[in-house]
Amino acid sequence: MKALIAVLPGDGIGPEVTREGVRALEAIAKRHGHQFTLTEAHFGGAAIDALGDPLPSSTLELCLASDAILLGAIGGPKWTGPDPKQRPEAGLLRLRKELGVYANLRPVAVHPALRSASTIRPEILEGVDLVFVRELTGGIYFGAKTRDATSASDLCSYSVAEVERVTRVAARIAQSRRKKLTSIDKSNVLETSRLWRETVTRLMKAEFPDVAVEHALVDSAAMHLIRRPADYDVIVTENMFGDILTDEASMLAGSLGVSPSASIGDGTRGLYEPIHGSAPDIAGKGIANPVGTILSAALLLRHSLKLETEAREIESAVYRALDQGLRTADIASASVNGGKSVSTREAGDAILALL
Repeated sequence: MKALIAVLPGDGIGPEVTREGVRALEAIAKRHGHQFTLTEAHFGGAAIDALGDPLPSSTLELCLASDAILLGAIGGPKWTGPDPKQRPEAGLLRLRKELGVYANLRPVAVHPALRSASTIRPEILEGVDLVFVRELTGGIYFGAKTRDATSASDLCSYSVAEVERVTRVAARIAQSRRKKLTSIDKSNVLETSRLWRETVTRLMKAEFPDVAVEHALVDSAAMHLIRRPADYDVIVTENMFGDILTDEASMLAGSLGVSPSASIGDGTRGLYEPIHGSAPDIAGKGIANPVGTILSAALLLRHSLKLETEAREIESAVYRALDQGLRTADIASASVNGGKSVSTREAGDAILALL
């Protein structure tokens, strides 16, 4: 297979972890005879510094011409100026909109070797295996914004069509799993959430009668996600709620550093990134965990390139490495060798060796 993959290293630890994801893709290509063209481009704070724009036109053109995009992380205190359009996050929101990737998939599974890395009791983590589907291009992040000297506002709006399309993505995933979908909203307070709940209820009854549906308020779900996480299978929710709850859920797995994500739309092109941030406090120290990025590369192979065997090979190598004691600093508490941790590069080497 031939594929063009855009690589956006970004800021902070982004270039460090992205480098390991690229190495994994190159290893898979060599192993299976694929031709992957991996092309780097400026994005985020690094693009502001170099070109004055968090999403330069050249970067957007590359992404639109690519089969998939691998992203590291963006942002940092250096780029928190008064103009919101000149912040790295503005570039990410624009990129998602331009690519039409409206569904963010965030799988959360607790690897047995990392149970002790979580702050949750091990017995609560037994059997945790869930997938978040977060709506990605609507809601309060994209609504009209106002600001004056004494007040500010952010508009949250959703259309029926936006709710329907992300619900269909979540429902299809649920059909391939335990046939259980939880929709999260705040319908006791918000009109957008009442629209969300009504739309999900109607669509699921009409198109996915084989999937059991439950509705939950976001505050209650935040509690039960820690209290009884194994009860969940597939969770669908709006943009801001999903942003918050998926970071909470990542701690079930022990660390933000091990969690991947895929952002997809109606076509095959997707945006793949670990869910962690740029972590400027540890940037350049070579201690960041590349597992989330490497697993994101596996999702890229699965969803955009339809290479399921290759995706499973990367995932298997990661899980075997963890079983054999691979630990970076963020998950050293789950170490079997007295708390010893390895560098970002050493972690990548160990995983590649198992490919």
